[in-house]
Amino acid sequence: MAQTKAAAPSARLDTALARELLTRMQLIRRFEEKAAEMYAMGKIGGFLHLYIGQEAVAVGATSALRPDDYSVGSYREHGHCLAKGSDPNRVMAELFGRRDGLSHGKGGSMHLFDKSVNFLGGHGIVGAHLPLAAGAGFAIKYQGGDQVVLCFFGDGAVPEGEFHESLNLAALWKLPVLFICENNRYAMGTAIHRALAQTEIWRFAETYGIHGEAVDGMDVLAVRECVGRAVERARRDNSPALIEVRTYRFRGHSMRDPAGAVYRTKEEVEREKLRDPIDLFSERCVKDGALTAADIKIIEKAVNDQVDEAVAFAEASPPPAPEELFTDVYKE
Repeated sequence: MAQTKAAAPSARLDTALARELLTRMQLIRRFEEKAAEMYAMGKIGGFLHLYIGQEAVAVGATSALRPDDYSVGSYREHGHCLAKGSDPNRVMAELFGRRDGLSHGKGGSMHLFDKSVNFLGGHGIVGAHLPLAAGAGFAIKYQGGDQVVLCFFGDGAVPEGEFHESLNLAALWKLPVLFICENNRYAMGTAIHRALAQTEIWRFAETYGIHGEAVDGMDVLAVRECVGRAVERARRDNSPALIEVRTYRFRGHSMRDPAGAVYRTKEEVEREKLRDPIDLFSERCVKDGALTAADIKIIEKAVNDQVDEAVAFAEASPPPAPEELFTDVYKE
């Protein structure tokens, strides 16, 4: 078992890695900001759960994977989907409910899915996707593969039965699944100490005899290193792990929830923003000489253009035809 770790400050940052990680985090941040704008304009309907503030988790964790590894998320999954390599144009079109979206406009914000990059979907029912991740891990082992599955979920899923059932089966059957809890301390709107008797979530791993670790979720390199170690163990001996990533969402639970709401103060949110993962990593890049301030500006400009292109693509895509209601529907 292990406690919270941060990235080793002495390790020199590689320029190519720095550019890749920062670009991915900037893409997610700007994509989410633009999605919020489009929602406010009425171009995106339904619920919209933003990933702003948590970018280091999806990017750091996914950067430790191979393309043939799998990832599965809950309903706050835009960041996971983009980090896995999905086309921002098609992700935005899905949010718009358009035909060229990842699910042809029928899934929306909470149900992104992209087989082409092995992203096994966003799932709207809290905790319901953990057994699916265990099932994917079972399939990998059954077929003799060496891929791993990253399963992202929030602290609100920990009290659910599916959490414990999935960890138990993964431990019992030695499945290559890494359960990554994005602990943003409030679930939907309830402070963690009011929902969990054991607030150090990584310690639940002790019950099932698997590796458990907590890591600073505002440090993209720390997340990458932590998940990288777990990925290596999973490939070697099919060992699952529970990783508690301590992070913080800067926006509300959804666009219908004010950023401060009644369960946290504006002062707390502003204090947490001082540890913005993108700002922290940008400073590290410049300090290490991996990127210059000019490089960072170029990345920001390229990402802004990419997201603007995604919006234009989504707006140009037509709505799904009425007969699409009956496609991709199966029955026995």
